[in-house]
Amino acid sequence: MCRLFGFRSAVPAAVHPALVTEKNSLVIQSREHKDGWGIAAYGAEPRPKVAHGVGPAHSDPDFHRVSSLVSSHTVVAHVRLASVGAVELRNSHPFLYGRWSFVHNGTLKNFEQHRPALESLIRPELRTNIRGTTDSERCFHIFLTRLEARGAIEGPMRAEDVATALAETMGLVSALTDAPGQERSAMNFLVTNGEVMVATRRNRTLFISEGRRSTSCHQARLRHGTQLDQLLIASEALCGNHTAWNEISEEEIIGVNGDLVLHRWRISELAIVS
Repeated sequence: MCRLFGFRSAVPAAVHPALVTEKNSLVIQSREHKDGWGIAAYGAEPRPKVAHGVGPAHSDPDFHRVSSLVSSHTVVAHVRLASVGAVELRNSHPFLYGRWSFVHNGTLKNFEQHRPALESLIRPELRTNIRGTTDSERCFHIFLTRLEARGAIEGPMRAEDVATALAETMGLVSALTDAPGQERSAMNFLVTNGEVMVATRRNRTLFISEGRRSTSCHQARLRHGTQLDQLLIASEALCGNHTAWNEISEEEIIGVNGDLVLHRWRISELAIVS
């Protein structure tokens, strides 16, 4: 298992509280999820600046240094608890391809048994980009393969197209790895190209927030079509300053385009092509 965090904002903003100083920040979560960390931040350049580490984020000065410096309109962060793949830099999230960064909270069931079949779902030219040994990196490249079928990966992309490619990835993967009567593969994915940001929930918790303060950690459901100034996505609600959070439903996909209008889909609502 791992923990993930995503941030999209109309204007650049600091993410140090969510990563370090919140009551339930990623630093706190890294005491359990201690097998590496990564932060991708988007600025003036199309591709993100990325920092990775292989130790626990809570005891790594580089994580604290990078977290304190990041002020961006789009950030993705991750702390890892290794389940598939050794604790190595090449296995630390986020995984990158061009403008795209990707993190995963979850584990594919019986990954090694199904690895050849999973890799066969990846376009050969994309498969050469794989560097590590994790199930997560394979899921990322299956997603890229499905996304590329909908248009140029480096071109403009709608949140709905990204959501559909993620849903197709989940369907293809679960068809290979899931067995009747057994626990399902967990596939909480979060992906962004700096403008579009989309996340899925399957067999792990996931929360979103618009960053507003509240007397309670919880808020009413954020509706599809809501115009946001900020979107925060996290595996666990970060409640130290009473920011209000909304839990995402199982088998739900959420996302925003560059205009920061919230979109919510049930997987069954998307036009999935197998």
